[in-house]
Amino acid sequence: MSHTAPPRPRAAAPSGRRGGARGRLLLMVLGGVCLLSGLNAGLIRLEVWAPVTSDRLGDVHGLVMVLGFLGTLISLERAQSLGQPWGYLAPALYGAGGLALLTPAPMLLGQLLLIEAGVLFVAIYLALWRRAPRPLVAIQVLSAVLALGAVVVATLADVTVALPWLAGFVVLTIAAERAELAQLAMGPRADSELLGLAGALTLAIMAALTLPVIGPRLVGVALLAIAVWLLAHDVVRRQLRLSGQHRYLAVALLAGYLNLALAGAVLAWSGLSTGRASYDVVVHGVFLGFALSMVMAHAPVILPAVLGRALPYRRVLWLPLGLLHAGLVLRFAGALGGWDVAWQVGGVVTVLALLVFMVTAITLVVRR
Repeated sequence: MSHTAPPRPRAAAPSGRRGGARGRLLLMVLGGVCLLSGLNAGLIRLEVWAPVTSDRLGDVHGLVMVLGFLGTLISLERAQSLGQPWGYLAPALYGAGGLALLTPAPMLLGQLLLIEAGVLFVAIYLALWRRAPRPLVAIQVLSAVLALGAVVVATLADVTVALPWLAGFVVLTIAAERAELAQLAMGPRADSELLGLAGALTLAIMAALTLPVIGPRLVGVALLAIAVWLLAHDVVRRQLRLSGQHRYLAVALLAGYLNLALAGAVLAWSGLSTGRASYDVVVHGVFLGFALSMVMAHAPVILPAVLGRALPYRRVLWLPLGLLHAGLVLRFAGALGGWDVAWQVGGVVTVLALLVFMVTAITLVVRR
């Protein structure tokens, strides 16, 4: 008689690894709360109904969305790459700083937390630079310096003055990430070319502090140049001919690059105008059309790297991506044409797109 050995019980994951995953999940939840708060503030700025009404929410909308949400997400991924416990203080402080800006506490408290997060973020990148002193890592060091400078400028002056710094942080981070992921297709000169563009953008951002008329226009030219460079060198056009996740990624990247190009062109033409038309296109072209399109594109890569949980590609992911860019088209048309209702409806659609994406991503991860 043959005997079959009983199945061997699956080994439990080490408690330290489980605890680390829980900690990273809590940090992502902290960033998610900042995103929800930022979306609520966006509804307030659109002058439509919002779940929570507060004049302060509208004032801190930019810092909460860019640093409270994106800063937490990006620094968490970089801290995971570094693998040192102290690195996780940066995303924790970014999330805490974003939430502190939303409370009745003095605004300086939230700003100081964001500054501390920025200092640690720079330290993370410097540690990564020591491991791999490559041009792409140098670009990311620049991006972290711009994130730190953005909070300092916003604290000493105004968030509007800090917008070029926030845009530089987001654009350089994503451009360096794309160059790293598509390095084989871009060729050996891509790193040095992008480093030159990053240096030009950084100089233009510095010039915008002392040359308020021409400086922002130079920032616009640099943003447009980076968008054109990404369109020319990335693998977008080749992947458009594929299917499934490859086409989804390519469409999300292409839409993001076109939004960045539009924002750069408008900024180069009109400067950092406070009028609704050009200001809305510049701000939301960079931070919604470009940055959050990239988040949607790379979520299936970011989540497994940070949480160890897969986000499988499903066709339903096209829904929030399509809603985001349809809403932006309507919003920009309303802003440029002076159609308030179209501007408001388009803005609400972009908010719904991000909510749908959050629900869809969470559902896919849990079902997986």
